[in-house]
Amino acid sequence: AMDGAPPPTSPTGLSAYVAVSQLLGLTLLATTGAWLGRYRGGVAWHSPLQFNAHPLCMVLGMVFLQGDALLVYRVFRHEAKRSTKALHALLHGLALVIALVGIIAVFESHRTKGIPDMYSLHSWCGMAAFVLYLLQWLLGCGFFLFPGASFSLRGWYKPQHIFFGIALLILSITSCLLGITEMLLFKISDSYSHFVPEGILANTLGVLLVAFGLVVSYVLTREEWKRPPLAEEMALSMDFKTLTEGESPGGGS
Repeated sequence: AMDGAPPPTSPTGLSAYVAVSQLLGLTLLATTGAWLGRYRGGVAWHSPLQFNAHPLCMVLGMVFLQGDALLVYRVFRHEAKRSTKALHALLHGLALVIALVGIIAVFESHRTKGIPDMYSLHSWCGMAAFVLYLLQWLLGCGFFLFPGASFSLRGWYKPQHIFFGIALLILSITSCLLGITEMLLFKISDSYSHFVPEGILANTLGVLLVAFGLVVSYVLTREEWKRPPLAEEMALSMDFKTLTEGESPGGGS
C-alpha cells in the first residue's frame, strides 16, 4: 500500500458477526464450567471427577477453538497468507491436543468405574469427528502449510478441505448435543422432565452450541466475506504453478 493510503477495512457486518461468535463461544465455555462446577462437583484428574474433564475439553477444543480456527481467514484478511495459514493450523492443532485430553479422560474414567466404551451413538459420532478432524488437519498441513503437491492437486483439494471444515464443526456440535442429552439421562433421568435447574442449564448450553455453529457457518459461507488474495500472493501462485506444472504465466510450456 502507498504511504498515506487509508488502512484496509473489513466488509460491513463481518466484525459484528465475528464479535457475536466470540461472545457466544465464551458464554458456552462459562456455561459448561458452571454446569460442571455447580451440579457435577467440578473437575479433577485422578479422582471420580476425571470424567468431567471430557465435556469441558470437547467443548473447548472441538467447538470453540475449531470454530475460531475456521474464522482465521475472515478475521486476518490483510495479513501475510503464510502467517494466516500457520495460525489456522496452530489453532486446529491445539484443539486436537485438548480434545485428545478429553478422550483420555473419558476412557480412563470408564476403566476405573467399569463402564463399557464406545457403545453409544454419542461415542460413535464423537470418535468419528475426532478421527476425521485429525485426518483433515494432517491433509491440510500436507497440501497447504508444507506443500509438496502440485498446483492443480491443491486446487482440486481446496474445496474439499473447506467443505469438510464446516462439516466437521457441525458433526462436533452434534456430538456435543448427544453427549449432553446422554449425561442428563444418566444423572438426572428421574427429575429431568420436571424442568430442574440443571436440566435447564444444560439445555441452554445446547442452544448456545447450536447458535455458535450457526453464526460461524454464516460467516464462512458469505461469499463477499471471503479473504481476498493479496497481489503478492497472486504472483507467488503463478510462480508455484510454473514450477509444479511446467507452465509459464503466459500459458506456454
